[in-house]
Amino acid sequence: MVKDFRNTDYWAVILGGSSGLGYASAKKLANHGMNIIIIHRDRRSDIEDIEDAFESIRKTGVEFRSFNTDAIQKENRNELVLNIKKSLGKHGKVRLLLHSIAKGNLKPMLGEEQTLSNIDFQLTIDAMALSLYDWTQELYKNDLFAKDARVIAFTSEGNKKAWKNYAAVSAAKVTLESLTRGIALEFAEKGVRANCIQAGITVTRSFQMIPGNQTLREHALKHNPFKRLTVPDDVANVVYLLSKDEASWITGSIIPVNGGEHLM
Repeated sequence: MVKDFRNTDYWAVILGGSSGLGYASAKKLANHGMNIIIIHRDRRSDIEDIEDAFESIRKTGVEFRSFNTDAIQKENRNELVLNIKKSLGKHGKVRLLLHSIAKGNLKPMLGEEQTLSNIDFQLTIDAMALSLYDWTQELYKNDLFAKDARVIAFTSEGNKKAWKNYAAVSAAKVTLESLTRGIALEFAEKGVRANCIQAGITVTRSFQMIPGNQTLREHALKHNPFKRLTVPDDVANVVYLLSKDEASWITGSIIPVNGGEHLM
């Protein structure tokens, strides 16, 4: 395997990388020589399994750090940036900021039980969208970005389609895409490229929490030209491609990674 990023002192900072798309991306990048920092928020009962999974990243030989804390809180972010600086040392730079936070409210808009409130929308948008801007600003202000840096976030078809119980997350995805375009435009002079990956239906831990996810799976399989669902490695491959030098002219884009699922 080609170690594109070996001896570059490049690091990826991955927000939400203990499972799913974030973890698959971390593994892919590490296999190609990029140093990895994963910031995740998980229960103590899950840590042993997560650390076992992280071991496969360590075995690639790259530098690896993980922090189990809430990346959204400002106080935590300030402390994390100090730890990132320490990890990078004198010569390390952040080549990639990857936003993979899945912390959304999945309440319905109507029903006898609890329904979405204004604060539910606020908290979801803050976690799944505004945190991308907060982290981009923080890394820039601390001069941690490489001269040719990449910011990548994960969106979904829920950005345009209405799914039951997905209204708050859908609003967050639309905000995320708008912020990504803004970052692509206004941070371009600082060498930052920003894009969203719109993954197809992918069975991850967060996807399985969506009410009615089985219907979404069946619809995706019916409409996908290759008759299979997207898997995390499909998405990780594109994260890797967008991190390469050759992808420097791609910015401000929403890139479908779904095997053509969106065509039908």
